[in-house]
Amino acid sequence: MTSFELTRLLPSDHFARALREDVRRGLTAPAKSLPPKWFYDKRGSELFEDITRLPEYYPTRAERAILTARADEIAAATKARTLVELGSGSSEKTRLLLDALGALGTLREYVPVDVSESALREAGRRLAEDYPGLAVHGVLNDFTASLGLPGEVPAPRLVAFLGGTLGNLNPAERSAFLTALRAELSPGDSLLLGTDLVKDPAVLVAAYDDSAGVTAEFDKNLLNVLNRELDAGFDPEAFEHVALWNAEQEWIEMRLRSVRAQRVPVPGVELTVEFAEGEELRTEISAKFRREGVAAELATAGFALRHWWTDPEGRFGLSLAEPVD
Repeated sequence: MTSFELTRLLPSDHFARALREDVRRGLTAPAKSLPPKWFYDKRGSELFEDITRLPEYYPTRAERAILTARADEIAAATKARTLVELGSGSSEKTRLLLDALGALGTLREYVPVDVSESALREAGRRLAEDYPGLAVHGVLNDFTASLGLPGEVPAPRLVAFLGGTLGNLNPAERSAFLTALRAELSPGDSLLLGTDLVKDPAVLVAAYDDSAGVTAEFDKNLLNVLNRELDAGFDPEAFEHVALWNAEQEWIEMRLRSVRAQRVPVPGVELTVEFAEGEELRTEISAKFRREGVAAELATAGFALRHWWTDPEGRFGLSLAEPVD
């Protein structure tokens, strides 16, 4: 019988406090911006699931293709007894790794780490039904603030950070995150990292500005979150969704562009925010990578790249690295 337990590492007021801090800082800066984690309320999560099925949005399919082809190889290379997944969500893609490690006979425990308690509980319930004998230890935590990996789990550990989420961090944030992760790992542990790759800008922009307008609705949903949580007065129709390729930084930027001059009250943080016509609020960066860049960032943080795989079209990269001194 599968066991499921949940450890909460977030105080009850964590999200309310963090949202207020991000909004005060981001909406009073000369170049307005907010971090993309605030997209993901219930409606935002549903919209993102819709995005992953769009014809223009290739990353999810490309990463799944790599995992399907390489899961057995990953299992053999790591012989992991514990699989830790950062930002686990529904844990659906992870089943490929669970199956491969289970078939190898090494897997004892799965540790999904996510900011959503409902997602952790739902995934835990389904895994309990589908993987008899697997211990599932959910950790409610914001891993971008502190990792909080459980120490008393069977070694070696395989930490999976999939979906290209690393690209939502700027270079300094990526360095800090990878360095902190390296500090929590031991010899024999491994890191499996998903990274979207640099490609034709037209393909990239289409993936973040689909013809059906789903990504535009997803982007504007951030304003609905602010209206609900901070009693703000944003009119989503007063903003248009923009996706563009920043060639110098090699990342996609999503922005909300004000279609008119406007003043928006945000009582929850005692602000009134002014937008000029055409002024933009950056809501996401999504960095794209090259193999040599991934290897260099890993090396700086104390990892050695041991395996590198891509899908047949070379759109997405999956790397397996290990901590080194």
